[in-house]
Amino acid sequence: MNSADSASNAPASSPVVGGFRLRAKDERPTVEITGVNHAFGVGANRKQVLFDNTLRIWPGEIVIMTGPSGSGKTTLLTLIGALRSPQEGSVRVFDRELLGLDARGQEQVRRGIGFIFQAHNLFESLTASQTLRFAMQLHAYPAEELAGRPARLLEELGLGHRLNYKPANLSGGQRQRVAIGRALVNHPRLILADEPTAALDKETGRQVVTMLKRRALEEGCSIMIVTHDPRIIDVADRIVNMVDGQIVADLDVQEQLLICGFLRTCPVFAQTDGRLLADLAAKLKRERFEVGQTIIREGEAGDKFYLVREGAVEITKAGAARPLAVLAPGQFFGELALINDAPRAATGTAREPTEVFSLDKERFLDAIRTNADLERQIQKSSFGG
Repeated sequence: MNSADSASNAPASSPVVGGFRLRAKDERPTVEITGVNHAFGVGANRKQVLFDNTLRIWPGEIVIMTGPSGSGKTTLLTLIGALRSPQEGSVRVFDRELLGLDARGQEQVRRGIGFIFQAHNLFESLTASQTLRFAMQLHAYPAEELAGRPARLLEELGLGHRLNYKPANLSGGQRQRVAIGRALVNHPRLILADEPTAALDKETGRQVVTMLKRRALEEGCSIMIVTHDPRIIDVADRIVNMVDGQIVADLDVQEQLLICGFLRTCPVFAQTDGRLLADLAAKLKRERFEVGQTIIREGEAGDKFYLVREGAVEITKAGAARPLAVLAPGQFFGELALINDAPRAATGTAREPTEVFSLDKERFLDAIRTNADLERQIQKSSFGG
């Protein structure tokens, strides 16, 4: 058994706390791509489809990739899966460089990957159970595992009554579940899935993504899913968006949920549409300030809106005997100067080590223009800019 084989069946070592996998200090990413470009065709017919892409996927992490059709998502998936040879840039999978790797090396890498594609690609002559057993025969399993594991996994996928059915006698959703079982049966270190729930109803789709989430948490399996299915977004740790061959956003889901939760506690955003909140959350940047550092200064031009993530911000005004306010996590400041295009009306200073989320003036103004009531709400509830 080669190193890819043995690694693909290794037990997860990083602990899980509160539903999240803790990353060891010396842990390496399962996937690491840097500066990846790719093109099809030659000469006058050459068309570049990927442009300078960089991405990391860590053990136990679920990354969902979204984007318009034709944006390059599947091409990137096949490069990561060693199904296509990289042309330019670094593609490392299981800490092994794929650029320049020969066919045998690519095959070894693929042994540690479970693939789920839109086309089921099932052998018409094999039953559901035989399909999973055939996939297992590429690895050195004892006879009892070859006999028992396919049945157990298919039962988990709701196909216990279809073990001996061939593809011609299965529905499209059932064939997709067999293909999912084939991808999972060898306990891969990495699962690459292209629209895995497209042929599944809501209940079955939820069952499948729950299985994938469990694999990530319990086994440390890394999962990358290309999908347009909004029903499964909630299982992701990160959401990556690709447009015209380039990754344009890489969002930490838990961080975005935290920001949306903070925004919801602010009176000015309490009634704001969820889509606007999500859009705002995606655009906010994190900044850190040490004790005594000035974040905004009275009299200066306003260039950002701020939301306190942790710590405390003291708001003062020249000539005032005491602070106007001390802002805690979830509270915001700096907005009126942006709306009124006026100098800052107060100074904001970090009272303790503080992290804030910030949004630049242009994006903030774009956001409030989409909600006619938002500007009036801010002006009504704010203590000052």
